[in-house]
Amino acid sequence: MVEVLIVEDDAEAKDALSACLERYGREKDTAFSITWIASALEFLEKRPNADIIFMDIEMPGITGMEAAEELRSYDMDTPLVFVTNLAQYAVHGYAVDAVDFIVKPVDYGSFSLRMSRVMCKMAHSEKHSIVLGGGSARQAIETREIAYVDVDGHYLGYHLTGGEVIRVRGSMVQAERELASSPFVRISSSELVNMAQVRRLERDSVTLEGGEVLWFSRSRRKTASERIVRFLAGGRV
Repeated sequence: MVEVLIVEDDAEAKDALSACLERYGREKDTAFSITWIASALEFLEKRPNADIIFMDIEMPGITGMEAAEELRSYDMDTPLVFVTNLAQYAVHGYAVDAVDFIVKPVDYGSFSLRMSRVMCKMAHSEKHSIVLGGGSARQAIETREIAYVDVDGHYLGYHLTGGEVIRVRGSMVQAERELASSPFVRISSSELVNMAQVRRLERDSVTLEGGEVLWFSRSRRKTASERIVRFLAGGRV
């Protein structure tokens, strides 16, 4: 059972979103439990647990964006999707690590694509870790915190989502083997990308959630692109 929380002051908008969730659940054989909270203030007072949060941006009093900023002060993991009447507001969502946004009125086709992206994020949010470094410098890193890996000579660079880069001696073949159970794909001879971090896929490149643009090699472009498309569509690695 996937626990979904809708924070929305408009009952009709809540009903439309709930209908989309119920239809998606029937099509994907997934059970959703939906809870509705009618204000950002009530959300902040209750701090309810949920697997996914849909947050309206424009609410009286405390806005959805302000509530999201408070949410991220104590919860950095729960997938957050903004719902808004104005698409331009959605760009601010990246500051609070929103997975995506939905523009009202909710259209099921668009909703389904975005919901698949959210479910994909959830499917790969389990904690898997690898140990980097040696001796006293050894440290365990959750694979979901790795945005991408690159290689420079005999050293691998593990680029974390917070901007830190950990460099250790090794090969790209070694990195692929260590990350085989996580959603990583080789896009060139020197770069391995976490598909759960892909924000946008272009013909020749991918843009990650942190804004990094990485380029496909010609030989790997077709296979890597197809894997990323499958992953973003339904979470299949």
